[in-house]
Amino acid sequence: MGMARNHVWRYAAACLAAAAAVAVGHTLEPILGRFVSSMLLFPAMAFAAWYCGVGPSILATVLTLLGVKYWFFPPLYPFSISALQALGLATIVLVFAVVVFMGEARRRENDALRLDHGELENKVGERTAELDVANQKLRDLTARLMQSQDDERRRIARELHDSVGQTMAALSMNLTKVEADLERLHQTARTIVDSSTLVQEMNKEVRTISYLLHPPMLDEAGLGSALRWYVDGFTERSGIKVEMEIAEDFGRLQPAVETAVFRTVQECLTNVHRHSGSKTARIRLLRSAGEVRLQVEDEGGGMAADKLDQVVADDTPGVGIRGMRERLRQLGGTLEVNSSHTGTTVEVRVPHPAACAAA
Repeated sequence: MGMARNHVWRYAAACLAAAAAVAVGHTLEPILGRFVSSMLLFPAMAFAAWYCGVGPSILATVLTLLGVKYWFFPPLYPFSISALQALGLATIVLVFAVVVFMGEARRRENDALRLDHGELENKVGERTAELDVANQKLRDLTARLMQSQDDERRRIARELHDSVGQTMAALSMNLTKVEADLERLHQTARTIVDSSTLVQEMNKEVRTISYLLHPPMLDEAGLGSALRWYVDGFTERSGIKVEMEIAEDFGRLQPAVETAVFRTVQECLTNVHRHSGSKTARIRLLRSAGEVRLQVEDEGGGMAADKLDQVVADDTPGVGIRGMRERLRQLGGTLEVNSSHTGTTVEVRVPHPAACAAA
């Protein structure tokens, strides 16, 4: 139905153009002269040839010739024509034929270009779809890798606690017994006391490493307790005073969300200690109906402009901020970094189900 309507429109447009050209030329003939006014026919024929096709162009040519015959060269008798008129009409037919040929060639070339353009758009669409699938597979792989990393950390922490920790405890008891038996050997006893102290410090360090890899408190008591324990240890180790704002009844979140927020706080405080030069840091952890919001601030010298541009564009060469951002992205969250000469602020937003109650 649409194609038939298009054909009718092209024939109608060609006929209207031819009739309009003949009428205008006939009207202006007394003013411009026969030769100049006849030149007005050619734009109409060019329009018909370039935009309407061969059939409409032929019909427009016939109508134009009839108009020229009866308006521009009126005969003495109805069907008579002079040799000069015949030559003029033949010249017009020849010129119109050339115009029609050129117009049809251009129209077919445009049709071919439109067809090639459509095929190119289809191929681009296919490649875009394939790229989207590949990106999704890459995100899924990243999520699985991060989950495997967390599982491996949990396993190593458990092994350190269960095997090395127990062995250290047994060795400490043996050294204590030897220390009691060798009290008379003062120097030997002093050495053993020092060794026992070293073993206890080593046991403490192993336990600390185990807890830092994956604190069991995060699984047992929740995010709030784990963060308070970690911040206390960080302040003791680094000398940086950390103010933490978190509700006492903060409650439990999904395990993946708790792990992501805890790792983000770890990375932010590590960056404060290594890079900022700040003596203080502030942590705010808020929870609303459908969102967890984390904000970590320091009062250091801030980031360099080029480094900040890389962080904003997610083009950092390291793995710290990029790893945090990718971990949060898997949960539908975001990470934003703002920095100036007065300090740096990291803001994290992570959605979570409103029905997730405290465990």
